Amino acid sequence: SMRLIDYFERGLRYHPERACLIDASGEYSYRDVGARSHRTANALLAGGLKVEDTVAILSPNGAPAFEAWIGAARAGGVWVGLAALASIDENIFVINNRDTEWLFYHSSFEDEIARIKAECPKLKHVLCLDKAGLSHPYFFDFIANFEPDAPELPDHRDKVISHFTSGGTTGQPKGAMWSNLTWEAWCANAFAHMPVKKPPVFLIASAMSHGAGVFAWPALAFGGSLVCIARPEPLTILKAMHDHRVTHTFLPPTLIYMMLAHPQAQEFDFSAMDYFVYGGAPMSVDKVKQAIELFGPSMTQIYGQAECPCTIGILSPADHLEALSDPAKEGRLLSCGRPPVFVQVEMMDENGDLVAQGEWGEIVVRGTIVSLGYYGDEEASEANRAHGWHHTGDIGYKDEDGFIYIVDRKKDMIITGGLNVFPIEIERLIWSHPAVLDCAVIGVPDQKWGEAVKAVVELKTSETANEAEIIALCKDKLSAYKAPKTVEFWDNLPRSGVGKVLKRKVRERYWAGYERKI
Repeated sequence: SMRLIDYFERGLRYHPERACLIDASGEYSYRDVGARSHRTANALLAGGLKVEDTVAILSPNGAPAFEAWIGAARAGGVWVGLAALASIDENIFVINNRDTEWLFYHSSFEDEIARIKAECPKLKHVLCLDKAGLSHPYFFDFIANFEPDAPELPDHRDKVISHFTSGGTTGQPKGAMWSNLTWEAWCANAFAHMPVKKPPVFLIASAMSHGAGVFAWPALAFGGSLVCIARPEPLTILKAMHDHRVTHTFLPPTLIYMMLAHPQAQEFDFSAMDYFVYGGAPMSVDKVKQAIELFGPSMTQIYGQAECPCTIGILSPADHLEALSDPAKEGRLLSCGRPPVFVQVEMMDENGDLVAQGEWGEIVVRGTIVSLGYYGDEEASEANRAHGWHHTGDIGYKDEDGFIYIVDRKKDMIITGGLNVFPIEIERLIWSHPAVLDCAVIGVPDQKWGEAVKAVVELKTSETANEAEIIALCKDKLSAYKAPKTVEFWDNLPRSGVGKVLKRKVRERYWAGYERKI
C-alpha cells in the first residue's frame, strides 16, 4: 500500500533532473524539490507536528504552495487546501474547524494574516511562502537550517493525509478526511482510465485547493511537470497549454466555454494534449464538438465530490468520440460516464433499497475511494453512510450500458404544483442558447404552485436575449410545468471559488422572509 508521498518519490527516483514544478518564478527539478521537502518535513517535525495534525495552505496556484504540500505529506501532516477565492471568514472557519496549528500563506494575503491569527487561537506557526521581510518568516529561509535527508517515519498508510473541504454551497464547509488509501484508490482509477502516454505536463490552472491539485499527484508518479498559473484567465491558459506542450489539465466547463469563445484560440497548438478533463457539470453537445475540434480527441469528463475524490464516474476520450459518431449514443454526452474499475456505484431509494436499471434514485458509492467521514462531525459522517453505502446527495439513474446520468442535487429539486422538477434539464436547454453564458434555475415562492420555476440568466458579453425566447425554447422541448414561469437577466451570477454557480445565493434573493427554504 502506498502513502501519498510515494507518488512523488517514484517521480524523484526515475526522473531526478526533470522539472517537477514550473511557475512564473522559474522551474524546479525533482531533485531540488525532494531535498526541500525533506527540510520542510524535518522543520514541521521539529516544530511539534504529529501524524494527522493539519497544515493549511492559503495561496493562489504556485510552486512554493505545492512544495509546502509535498513537505507536509512527507511529515505525515494533513493538507488543508484553503480556497484562495473564498472569503476570509470562510477560511478562518476552516482553519479553526480543522484545529490547524500550521499555516503557509502567500504574500498576497499579508493584509489578512493579522486578523487570521487573532481569530484562530490554535495557530502556532505561520510562514510566508514567497517573500522574505514580511510579518512572518519566509518558508525557504525557515527550512534552510534543517537536514536535507528524509526523516525516518513509521508507515502511515491507514492514516488521514488530507482534509478536502466540501463545497461551501450548503452551510459551513466540512472537511472530508482522506487517508493514504483513499488517495491510492483515486490514483489507481486515474492510472487505469487515463493511462500515461508520454511524460505528463499537468497544467494547474483552476484552484490547486480543489480538483486541479488532486489531479496533480498521479502525474508526479511518472515524473510529471506541474505548471502552475496563479489566475485562470482564458488567454493565459491557452498560451500555457501551447508553450509547455501540456498533456493534462482539469477545468470547469464555464472556463472551457470562455476559452472556446476566445478570438485567439485558433492561434495555438494543443497537439500534446492527452486528457483535457472537465467536471462539475456536463458540457452541451455542441460545446463538446467545438472542444474536440480545438483541443483534439482528449476531452474527459469526471464526476466526483469531496467525499469520494474525482471518480464516481468517468467519460473517457473514447466514450466522447463513440457518442459523437453514433446518433443513438449521442445522449451519453449528458452522462458523467461509467463507474471506474475501483468503485461500485448504484442508485438507492428512500428505504435503502437499490433500484432497477433506468430508475431514478440517490447515487450511492462503495469502495476504498470513499473518505473516512467529516473531521469532527460524527453525526454528518454517519448520516452519509446509511445502509452501508456513501450517499452523494445526487439523484440519478444508469442506462442499459452502465452510463450514469445525474438528474439533480437532491436538495435542488423544485416541487411545483406537487410535481418534482429537476433544474438541470432546464438549465441544459438554456445553456444551448447561443447568447447564454450561464444560468441557474431555481424554485421561487408562489401562492398557487408552492414554488414556481424561475431562470436567472447571465448573457455573454454584448449578446442579447429576452424572457419570451428563453421560455419558448424550454416549452418547445419540455413539459409545460417544467418551463420557467419567469426569466431574469443578471450581469453576474454568484460563483464559488471554483467557478460553480451558488444557487443558495441566487435563491436568497427570492426566499428572504419565508419560513420554508428548500
